[in-house]
Amino acid sequence: MAYFKNLSSFLMSLARTHILIISLVLLSLLFLLASQTNHSPALIASALTSRLLFAANFYISPFSSVSSSTTCLVLDSESNCTLSSVTAVETAHANSRKDQERYNRIKKLSSCDIFNGKWVADNSEPLYKPGSCPFIDEAFNCFKNGRPDSDYLKYKWRPIGCQLPRFDGGKMLEMLRGKRLVFVGDSLNRNMWESLVCALRDSLKDKSRVYEVSGRQRFRTQGFYSFKFRDYMCSIDFIKSPFLVQESKFSDKSGARGETLRLDMIQGSSTKYCDADIIIFNTGHWWTHHKTFKGYNYFQEGSHVYNKLEVKEAYTKALKTWAQWVDANIDSNRTRVFFRGYSASHFRKGQWNTGGSCHGEMKPIASDTYIATYPWMMRVLESVIAEMKTPVFYLNITRMTDYRQDGHPSIYRQREIPRGPGMFQDCSHWCLPGVPDSWNELLYATLLISHYDFTGK
Repeated sequence: MAYFKNLSSFLMSLARTHILIISLVLLSLLFLLASQTNHSPALIASALTSRLLFAANFYISPFSSVSSSTTCLVLDSESNCTLSSVTAVETAHANSRKDQERYNRIKKLSSCDIFNGKWVADNSEPLYKPGSCPFIDEAFNCFKNGRPDSDYLKYKWRPIGCQLPRFDGGKMLEMLRGKRLVFVGDSLNRNMWESLVCALRDSLKDKSRVYEVSGRQRFRTQGFYSFKFRDYMCSIDFIKSPFLVQESKFSDKSGARGETLRLDMIQGSSTKYCDADIIIFNTGHWWTHHKTFKGYNYFQEGSHVYNKLEVKEAYTKALKTWAQWVDANIDSNRTRVFFRGYSASHFRKGQWNTGGSCHGEMKPIASDTYIATYPWMMRVLESVIAEMKTPVFYLNITRMTDYRQDGHPSIYRQREIPRGPGMFQDCSHWCLPGVPDSWNELLYATLLISHYDFTGK
């Protein structure tokens, strides 16, 4: 923030110098113009004064979006000049007021807990229409998989005490111009990645200007994918790393194959994103799977494989390894680090492989009575982040997702499969369009805040 404050002061002093120089140059032309035209010096002075006012407004307001391309001087001889300099000044002031209002909204947002709120009914269009984006995995594409209801798209997240700005894909692409944003984590981060790619794509007039570099249309099998937005020279990437630390496979003396999780070693793919401009990490769901949750002969440090290690301790060790790697390898002057919190599941009467279901849920949970307790994994994460030297922005979406029992694919995770009581249901991931779009709206709001300097306000 200090950097931006100093930069702002420098620009302000530079702006005043510019205005003084421009004033002297323009005023020196006053009598020369008067001697060569039929206009009076008073009229010319009035026109020049209005231009100076316009220039002053442009330079002094660091957030102004005013453009002088449609303005003209009173003394312009072209008959098609229809906007007077007085109107230009009025327009500049009006735009300045809008900029100030926008600034005030963002400033208020910066002091608001945007993750504390509620879901409200909202009939506005989703960030992209169902079925319109070709980059959604089949497992998330509930619309094409035949889900008949659409009420799950008619809710917006509303923080208490402030208002989120409407997602603007064009503005976000401008903020990402020339940059690289990378999602690193499990399939829930892939859920969010596809949501963001589709939301940004929807803002493009020419949809062919975005493409996946490998040409793939499915994103479940490989470990790295990258979407390029040609006109903005930016990329939105996904790197599969469900634990963030390294999975290891081996063969014992008898030739039997096994695998362990190296709690002391960051996953090797880290070299692919350490120089990114924005990184969004996550890990969570894979720590609830059978082999990790039981903890027998799976967790490893150095050459030692634990016969038994509680998953909470293993998770803490892994996150500390991640934190140490971030602190040692990420330049916080260049790279903004996010960590997205745990996304709630809604299996009833079992898990995904033991008959658990969420089919038939049509509305969010209305009462906090039915909200699950805060996950222990997120408390561990918060304690680890608090000890880091690298600033990490915590996208704490856990509670907001806990309400949304209605947003999962459930039985609509594939197109042409028999839909019956015994089928596996997906109550962990989210339909797209859907809940992850709101995560990206929060990400967008956070990036907007980072573009403003409130330290001197």
